[in-house]
Amino acid sequence: MESNKGKNEGSRGRGKKKVGKGVPRSGKYKPRSSDKPKGESKDYQGFKKKKGTPLPKFSEDVRLNKFLSNAGICSRREADVLISTGVVSVNGEIITEMGYKVKPTDTVKYDGISINPDTKRYVLLNKPKDFVVSMDDPWGRKTVMNLIVKACKERVFPVGRMGKDTTGLLLFTNDGDMEQKLTHPKFKASKIFHVTLDKNMEQEDLDKLTAGLYVDDTMFSAKDASFIKGKTNREIGIEIQSNKNNIVKLMFGKLGYEVVHIDRVQFAGLTKKDLPRGNYRHLTEKEVAFLKMS
Repeated sequence: MESNKGKNEGSRGRGKKKVGKGVPRSGKYKPRSSDKPKGESKDYQGFKKKKGTPLPKFSEDVRLNKFLSNAGICSRREADVLISTGVVSVNGEIITEMGYKVKPTDTVKYDGISINPDTKRYVLLNKPKDFVVSMDDPWGRKTVMNLIVKACKERVFPVGRMGKDTTGLLLFTNDGDMEQKLTHPKFKASKIFHVTLDKNMEQEDLDKLTAGLYVDDTMFSAKDASFIKGKTNREIGIEIQSNKNNIVKLMFGKLGYEVVHIDRVQFAGLTKKDLPRGNYRHLTEKEVAFLKMS
């Protein structure tokens, strides 16, 4: 994102605050347990949080229940039942052990029939407006699945959420570990949006986006925000790392601005370069490796 913030650029560069959930750090004060406001969100920075689900580790070995789930046989919970009843075998041996891990070279059979797990697929779509991000819609509206129906024979799922009117990058995959990593709070996948507002934005309000705003009793802040060079001050580039639904619209709304249009131009380092609106492409091996290593 390019900026034309002018003289204010230098002053904003000093004491840059950390992005993400919780109160941004200033480096001058560490909150004490007695300072925690009553009823404050557990994400209040400076206080010990409960240990959440760890980031997934990409390895060749996979749990048997996950192997069955990835192959489309059943859910992981249902797989546990199948395993316990003794209808699943690995290399000719009946397995009833929960947590048993399968190697890529193992032969897995369910009820005597060999199972082949799906090839991992990663499909990047430049989503148009008016498509619902859902596998299907009870009201019969157009879904993003209609746009990628010919992308691959494997069943893939959208990563994260996106509003019906929001356009831009949306990733699909059948790789559960990848999906979990990209939506995990600890990973903080970066998302850059081109936002168009109902009126020109004031510089002091632009600065508040990176300083931090309370939304639903939790403070959120943008990693970066700037006016877009060559455009009016109604058009803003903003980079966030939060996975909260509609957080961009909520932050601008807190400052008294209505979002007219929002376009996701970058997601986890992936860009829209050479990808027209409504089209999709498969990630390259290099891009997949980058996401796994990040």
